[in-house]
Amino acid sequence: MPTILYSQTLEPLDAVSQMPARMAFVTSTPQSVAGGSGTYVGIRQLARALEERDVRVEMHAPGWWSPSFTVKRLLFNLLAAPRLRRRQYDWVVGFDLDGFHYGRAKRAPYIASIKGVIADELRNERGVARALLGVQAAFERVAVHRADVVVSTSRYSRDRIVEAYGVPAAKVVIVPELIDLQAWAEESIPPPGTQADPPAILTVAHMYPRKNLGLLVKAYAHLRDAGIPFQGWIVGDGPCRRAWERQRDRLGLQASVTFLGSISRRELQERYRRARIFCLPSRQEGFGIVFLEAMACRKPIVAARAAAVPETVTEGVAGLLVDPEDVEALVEVLAALLSDPDRCRAMGEAGRRRVEQYGADRVASSFLTTVHAALDGLPDHPRLPRMPAGVSRSLGGHAVASFPEGGRQ
Repeated sequence: MPTILYSQTLEPLDAVSQMPARMAFVTSTPQSVAGGSGTYVGIRQLARALEERDVRVEMHAPGWWSPSFTVKRLLFNLLAAPRLRRRQYDWVVGFDLDGFHYGRAKRAPYIASIKGVIADELRNERGVARALLGVQAAFERVAVHRADVVVSTSRYSRDRIVEAYGVPAAKVVIVPELIDLQAWAEESIPPPGTQADPPAILTVAHMYPRKNLGLLVKAYAHLRDAGIPFQGWIVGDGPCRRAWERQRDRLGLQASVTFLGSISRRELQERYRRARIFCLPSRQEGFGIVFLEAMACRKPIVAARAAAVPETVTEGVAGLLVDPEDVEALVEVLAALLSDPDRCRAMGEAGRRRVEQYGADRVASSFLTTVHAALDGLPDHPRLPRMPAGVSRSLGGHAVASFPEGGRQ
């Protein structure tokens, strides 16, 4: 398998001439945080960061309702492709499976940006949900094969794309997720006396099985039985919410653990500000935008040592990682941090320094230079403007992605 090398520095975009001026973003992800979760957040933040670099981004998303999300995705792609072909774009960027039909007869370079590898995500589902995700995964396979370049958010996701869909590793470049640091930093330092009492553990997740919150609820019962003061705040919604609420009730944790549902951005920032710890023990994450949010808000992270999480959360520095099925280990690390506010502050500050690598402007630069270099290196692709010195390629002509150190091999 070809080796993909990575640069530790980002090429300033001011030095890059004739970059794409007009892009189409194609996504059937619900256009809200509540419906689209981290995928929506990542797409919107990338669009805003590119627009600040004078790249015009036109969003193509379905504006109509359907009782089946899978049917809606497929029908949207069939309807959107002719419109995309009629318009003049420098790049067409489709997210996850979106853009697969445009890729059949593309008029501009087609980039498949995979936010979550559906073939990997479905392994945590059962029944009808798994079957419908299987249909979506089949079309995501089509998308990555038709794309000129595939963008992955982590090494873990790149490997799953190669394994599940059979595309060459050389076709897949890595650009991490990004965060608007200014928006999250405004109130990220809690004034003395504003943290919750008893100390709060915050969780933010769209509640699918892979988020593994059943393990967290069990850990909360152990903390309660051990007499450790705490309160659990769980933000988000999704198909597993009712089951996990019932589990909380069976364990008698109503007084300690609150399911907050979908809340406003302002209230979420306030919860981050007042919490002591951020905890999300997911079994599967393609990247984990919420970990960036927690680091931006100077919160130590407790998470599972699984999937792409260790790439995002530096173990022992910004957070502590445990086996995703080990409730005793989860209880142990939560108890240790709850009893050691100084360690929490030190980890929070370390996370805040690390998250600078994922600032929106920096990652937008990486997206442009990385995809440009990959397209320019295709032997059967029309020659694009030469990249400036500093954006190099590995042996064999494969693209070298420039992005924060946390994403290097």
